[in-house]
Amino acid sequence: MRAILTVAGTELRRFLRDRSNIFFVFVFPLLLVLVLGSQFGGSGSQGGVTISGDGGELQDEVVTVLEDHDLTVDTDKAEAARTAVARGRTDVALVVPDDAEAAWADGEPVTLEVVAGSAGNSVAVQQRVSTAVESLSLDRIQLDALVSAGADPAQADDELAAAREAGGAPEVVVTDVDEIAQEFSGLGQFDLGGVSQLLLFVFLISLAASGTLIQARRNGVVARSLSAPIRTQQMMGGLTLGRWVIAMFQGVYIMAATALLFGVDWGNLALAGLVLAVFAAVAAGVAMLLGSLLDNEGAASGVGVGLGLVLAGIGGGMAPLEIFPDTMRQVAHVTPHAWAYDAFAEIQRHDGSLVDILPMLGVLAGMALLAVLLGTWAMRRSLARSL
Repeated sequence: MRAILTVAGTELRRFLRDRSNIFFVFVFPLLLVLVLGSQFGGSGSQGGVTISGDGGELQDEVVTVLEDHDLTVDTDKAEAARTAVARGRTDVALVVPDDAEAAWADGEPVTLEVVAGSAGNSVAVQQRVSTAVESLSLDRIQLDALVSAGADPAQADDELAAAREAGGAPEVVVTDVDEIAQEFSGLGQFDLGGVSQLLLFVFLISLAASGTLIQARRNGVVARSLSAPIRTQQMMGGLTLGRWVIAMFQGVYIMAATALLFGVDWGNLALAGLVLAVFAAVAAGVAMLLGSLLDNEGAASGVGVGLGLVLAGIGGGMAPLEIFPDTMRQVAHVTPHAWAYDAFAEIQRHDGSLVDILPMLGVLAGMALLAVLLGTWAMRRSLARSL
């Protein structure tokens, strides 16, 4: 076992020694998670509003009521807020005029400028902003009416607040019949992107790193290792374990980084780690097979990247399987990515248990066993072939 671990450790060090892997292993996956989450991810907020004003009492009350309506509120200068809307960085810009604070304090009418974006969600956000501001205006009208009738302003304000709490908010029950929307409900903004990039890069990096196997064969590293007191089975086990360690290293890094930086919820970490381990075994076997069948490092990297991208595109590593047509979803399950995607979806979205993901794990384990056996067989044959 010590010999196997030594060979595996050597493979990992050789992989990390290649500086080109630093960007593709540590930086690129997180950039894609950020892009996908920004473009397609959901979030707990109902929309974004950028408010501009002098920062007085009126602006503070508007911010409070907007946040109470579950809107994300940022503050900026008026021109910057309009630019943010135009560039799609926020849904609505709300500009509080310079004289609005004084008018609000004097109980006079106030007109606010609302600039909505062109995105599909902007109209809904604009309506929520209008509703929020109108509720604030209604509260002021009620307070002014009580004060005009002779009530103490502070006491009237307290009584209105107590009345609102006693009455409670109306309850609206919305039943969403859209199956895709139901499937993605409750997902964080970056949860879906985290899973897709995990599947993409674990497989992609493993296949792209198959060139190190060819280098080891070309430089006589494998042959010299076999001349040492180490059996062929140990050598094969070490090489396969090295591929698996590389895949696990990439996967664990993506899971940890996305959880810390983007708040991705991976569900039950033990089950998620189990799915990753089996999926990484499939990637390790395919990398062994690729690195044994080809004799040129450049060709191995090119084929590895191409194959990794194609399988990820088919299997849910680039787009959610839920948006695929039924026939394409069936085709997708030829790939290990689709089975791993289903397992992660069960864990993340439905709090799935080990029993729930056993069918996916069984298929992945079968694929992993077949890939490792084929990769080991191909490596044995490659040792007898000159480069």
